[in-house]
Amino acid sequence: MPRVKRGVTKHRRHKKVMLAARGFHGSSHRNYKWAREALIHAWSHAYRNRRERKGEFRRLWIVRIGAACRQSGLTYSQFMHGIKLAGVEVDRKILADLAVNDPPAFEKLVGVASEQLDA
Repeated sequence: MPRVKRGVTKHRRHKKVMLAARGFHGSSHRNYKWAREALIHAWSHAYRNRRERKGEFRRLWIVRIGAACRQSGLTYSQFMHGIKLAGVEVDRKILADLAVNDPPAFEKLVGVASEQLDA
């Protein structure tokens, strides 16, 4: 069986890793062994944080809606309960956008929610 020399294959594999590790600090962007280790950690954090980001945005939307509701004299939970009773199917992302960019429209929704709570 002929002998296989791995120089080109190894160089290409190392080159892929070193290109992916550009911008890393210290020896992690110069040393193949450390770059590979750093990439393994970076990819695992990226995978996990892609899922965490959804929760972070939801928390941000809830804070924005709550702040806008308190200016109108309702708590976040009272507002969401009133909206649900009124049958308004608008998600938190849109509500937060309305609270920030279109306060008069959000005030109308707060009015609808408070009417339902009083009824």
